Amino acid sequence: MNAAPLLLWLHNDFRLHDHPGWFAAQEQGGAVIPVALPMADSGNDWAPGAASRWWLHHSLNALDRELRERGSRLILRSGAAEEGLLQLVQDSGARGVVWSCRSDPQGRVGDRQLTEALERRGLVARRLNSSLLYPPETISNRQGRPFQVFTPFWKACLASGEPEPPLPPPKDLSPPSAWPESEPLESFGLLPKIPWDAEFPDRWTPGEAGARQALTQFFDVLDEYPAQRNLPAVRGSSRLSPHLHFGEISPRQIWAAVRQRAKDPEAARVYLSEIGWREFAHYILHHFPETAFVPLRSEFREFPWSRGRRPLHAWQQGRTGYPIVDAGMRELWRTGWMHNRVRMIVGSFLTKDLLISWREGARWFWDTLVDADLANNTLGWQWVSGCGADAAPYFRIFNPVLQGKKFDHEGEYVRRWVPELAALETRWIHEPWNAPEDVLAAAGVALGASYPRPIVDHAEARTRALEIFAGLSK
Repeated sequence: MNAAPLLLWLHNDFRLHDHPGWFAAQEQGGAVIPVALPMADSGNDWAPGAASRWWLHHSLNALDRELRERGSRLILRSGAAEEGLLQLVQDSGARGVVWSCRSDPQGRVGDRQLTEALERRGLVARRLNSSLLYPPETISNRQGRPFQVFTPFWKACLASGEPEPPLPPPKDLSPPSAWPESEPLESFGLLPKIPWDAEFPDRWTPGEAGARQALTQFFDVLDEYPAQRNLPAVRGSSRLSPHLHFGEISPRQIWAAVRQRAKDPEAARVYLSEIGWREFAHYILHHFPETAFVPLRSEFREFPWSRGRRPLHAWQQGRTGYPIVDAGMRELWRTGWMHNRVRMIVGSFLTKDLLISWREGARWFWDTLVDADLANNTLGWQWVSGCGADAAPYFRIFNPVLQGKKFDHEGEYVRRWVPELAALETRWIHEPWNAPEDVLAAAGVALGASYPRPIVDHAEARTRALEIFAGLSK
């Protein structure tokens, strides 16, 4: 008699390669029913934002196509995880669920509740790590406490040994004799009704095949990564972050491929340390789950953040009058992504020039980034505002003009995303308000009309920020 099937719940691990869940399910014997619950987090404080939902739709579609090519399929159900999975267990006669553990605070609580609910019914409940190189609970300092600084954390990770090699895809997907009912993907309403995503399909290919393609493209510039990673006008980074977030590729796959393909060991080390920062972000969120809502550094919990809506809206719309900031915010809106160097610049501008809370920036990024990841988003915003783990010191305030001149020397990035400045001489591209009137006129730039004047004077804002931040350390 054939064994009852097992459910393999896929939650931001939408791949076949290097997926421990497939092997764990097949080790139990019997058929495997892959299932996803696109709205499982709809009641969560951090339910996927609009750009993430766009990616999720196309990632699920791609996974279903790949599964069908191998004689399987993806079952979609609505509802919260525990409710939806228990109902599917009943509908399919499954004897349990295998899934990848979640790292966000509410997801971890949900995982425990699901495990208890399954075990109370005498069903299989097996959680696995499929998204990190080093499980957070395995790394600690000499006192047995969690690290709060990246460098010693990463040294401890590397000292614990190389990550295990990635697993091959399953040879046999073991379909059941009868498939349970699946809800149509379109019924979840993940795609926007207004076509703000018009440029997304030309820039992104969600799915496991798209992830492999992005990794292959990155190999062309891998050895130049240390020199080019900070230049937003060139494609010097991997752009793998959304594929990693949705689990279309695993960090072990990237680690192994970079080790194999890099000709320059230093380039490999620098890039893999960025994978290390991703590990650190999930590590911090695991050990300090409250940081999803409050700063890690307690002195920032009563910080007098500004509540001005006009400056916030100007920042969101890329109308601050600082070209490198505006270019980044417009790139984000149109593509769902922003270069990492520019993320730091716009983050510093929001929290230190405008003194607007990092939470506002985190919320905007959460809704507009295709790679919105709670751990990365939280760490990044708390880092740039000075209130989190391994945070930038309060006196580190990015000068948007100098940052633009250093990392976008010829103004290519600004011209691409702020076309109203495209004809402006390079000398003035990052500070148009200082350009002579005849130069502005020749370039067709009318400050305050075609392009805004700066909404804040950076020098004055820096002084104000330093006074407030310095008071926190007393």
